[in-house]
Amino acid sequence: MKRGTFILVTTVIAAVGAGSYAAGDRGVGRDYLAQFFPIPTASLAQHKAPTGKVIYYRHPDGVPEYSPGPKQTSDGRPFLEVRESEDITFDPVRPEPEKAEAVGQRKVLYYRNPMGLPDTSPVPKKDSMGMDYLPVYAGEQPEPGELRVPLGKLQRSGVRTAKVERQAIEQKIRVPGVVQFDERRIQVVSMRTDAFIDEVANVTTGDQIKKGDRLFSFYSGEIARAAAEFAASIRNGIGGDLGNGVGLQLRNLGVPDETIKGIARERSVPRSLQYVSPIDGVILERPALPGMMAEAGDALFRIVDNSSIWVIADVPEYDLSAVKINQPARVSFPNFPGREVQGKVGLVYPGLQAQTRTAKIRIEVPNSDGSLLADMFAEVEIDVGGAAPVVAVPSSSIIDTGSRQIVFLDKGEGRFEARDVKLGARGADLTEIKEGIAPGDTVVSSGNFLLDAEGNLTSALNAVTPQETKP
Repeated sequence: MKRGTFILVTTVIAAVGAGSYAAGDRGVGRDYLAQFFPIPTASLAQHKAPTGKVIYYRHPDGVPEYSPGPKQTSDGRPFLEVRESEDITFDPVRPEPEKAEAVGQRKVLYYRNPMGLPDTSPVPKKDSMGMDYLPVYAGEQPEPGELRVPLGKLQRSGVRTAKVERQAIEQKIRVPGVVQFDERRIQVVSMRTDAFIDEVANVTTGDQIKKGDRLFSFYSGEIARAAAEFAASIRNGIGGDLGNGVGLQLRNLGVPDETIKGIARERSVPRSLQYVSPIDGVILERPALPGMMAEAGDALFRIVDNSSIWVIADVPEYDLSAVKINQPARVSFPNFPGREVQGKVGLVYPGLQAQTRTAKIRIEVPNSDGSLLADMFAEVEIDVGGAAPVVAVPSSSIIDTGSRQIVFLDKGEGRFEARDVKLGARGADLTEIKEGIAPGDTVVSSGNFLLDAEGNLTSALNAVTPQETKP
């Protein structure tokens, strides 16, 4: 056969084959074939419901993928049932509209280039190599500010989430402190007139004394004359009242009531009068000496009641706004491991230490056994958390850039949104959120820095990669 004849025959055969395929694809000759072959009615009239048992399952998009049992596509849609009556058909397999709606088929927005080129099409299309353009469904495209991470990569990265709830934030401030005596419980023993100290009790600085214990004996000419008049009035039966007359004069001269009552009992004035302790406490100073001349106002003893003491603590300036009067505080002491006493914030001092940028606060604690000593070190823990519940998230959820505070919202299926928030009180594990999110939202509590890095990488790649244009 000649070469020209061969080419002509080949061309005719190809043309006939292509025409036959097109005719079959468009249903040409279907009625004629139906006279000789039993074509199921389901293929000729698809509006009728299929009958018979399910013999297999097919892909809902009509691609040549089948399964003997129930199955789902990669995006979670179920395969469609194929019954006996619809097994043989000349029509391309297409999901029925009502069936597609039942299985939740998503709307196709457009088709994108399979090779990742910035080329899209509103209708199905093939590229230059014959590859089908890929459909882009509604909800697949990330919204502005949204980040998408493949689920497998998400699991490997260790990302964890937490529900946003209204909770009371537990907030504690731990600061060092020093024990000091209560200034209001320090008392100075002195004479209101000139006197000679005859004898001093056998007590020294640091001794614990009780109210009424003898401190010293003294002689004063002015007090002696007043005491003699008081004793004479008692003997004559015209005196004895400590609230007026000579008795009041003795009290005004600083003579203790116990000494005045002793003169009234004895009805005479001893050569030396006794001065007793006015309070229970510890002797801080003992300037009194036997034989000394004490002028009016000279301090002879300084005594402190140490049944209650102060702990002065230094609070940093940035924590000072959270400290309030009467807040409960727990105080422990390195010298007494395991011992903890309860107290309250009694005062926030008005000044600030310029060198350390700290403010002093005062906490009153009991010291009934007297074991807490002045200048002893202490550790103070103040509970400054609010009792009212607030919108709070784990502190690890927050990314603080300095100018912005961000949390990642989990929107499901690997979708995340970076949300700016306004912070409130900070606790040990929780942080208050005043604006930006609401109770019920889900935020990333662990691995958020990996998402932040992923978002920065995506933004960098998008900046240098041509973006596809939606048709």
